[in-house]
Amino acid sequence: MSAERELRERLRALVAEAREEGAWEALVEEWRALGAAPQRSPASGELPGRFGMVGASPPMEALFDLLEKVAPSDVAVLILGETGTGKEVVARALHEAGGRAERVFLAENCAAVPANLLESELFGHVRGSFTGAVADRAGHFVVADKGTVFLDEIGDMPLAMQSKLLRVLQEGEVRPVGSNKLKRVDVRVIAATNKDLTAMCAERTFREDLYFRLNVITIELPPLRERGGDVALLARHFLASTGEQVGRDLSLDGDALAALEAWTWPGNVRELENEICRAAVLGGDTIRAEDLSPRLSGGV
Repeated sequence: MSAERELRERLRALVAEAREEGAWEALVEEWRALGAAPQRSPASGELPGRFGMVGASPPMEALFDLLEKVAPSDVAVLILGETGTGKEVVARALHEAGGRAERVFLAENCAAVPANLLESELFGHVRGSFTGAVADRAGHFVVADKGTVFLDEIGDMPLAMQSKLLRVLQEGEVRPVGSNKLKRVDVRVIAATNKDLTAMCAERTFREDLYFRLNVITIELPPLRERGGDVALLARHFLASTGEQVGRDLSLDGDALAALEAWTWPGNVRELENEICRAAVLGGDTIRAEDLSPRLSGGV
């Protein structure tokens, strides 16, 4: 067993012991009390986490353990989570920790591409197949052969495209728009959505057969409000990265940290990152509660 794994096992044992003895809340309060002094950000490598993500809460430890099991395989993965929870970060982590890491990773937001262009983006086209197709173009599935394609917002994919994607997943072949030739591809597909695909299947707005094809492994990302203690860790991480961008050594005082931890974060990790960046631009080297958005600092 590696030293890192031994340390993780020891930390889990300590957490379990604290829970059994009823001391977990006291530990959390002690951690939060550290915010009484300005929180200066160390290098991100000093913060707990795995797979390029920061976090030490039980939901994140469970996520990291699941990623360790799933990453080495080539099975399809469906990532579920609220906006801003880091679905693409998890998809990239699965790719980079797996056997396809040396190959191409391509991401496409199915909600951002017009329906009439999505087929071309994914499967390619041949010259003259439609207005503006002045040359042959390889789609994501061909470019990422032996690699990974990440389909974000899969719940927004039109039904007609869902049928074509299902065939590709079943047959391992793509046909570029305007071509009658098939191309064999070997691509791992990772999809993500913040929608309820089960309900969409019942409403017949999402194909049930495609859902089962994509949903071999489901990974549900916890919202930030359920990641006890991780707000402080993520704040320190974003202080470091934002400090590098603005060329200053940033810190966070206790009141500001308390305000961050009290917020519900409907936009999750992305909202927290944006908040730190905003405060760094508008505030001084030590970010105070009054430097935060009014909704966090109580100004509204």
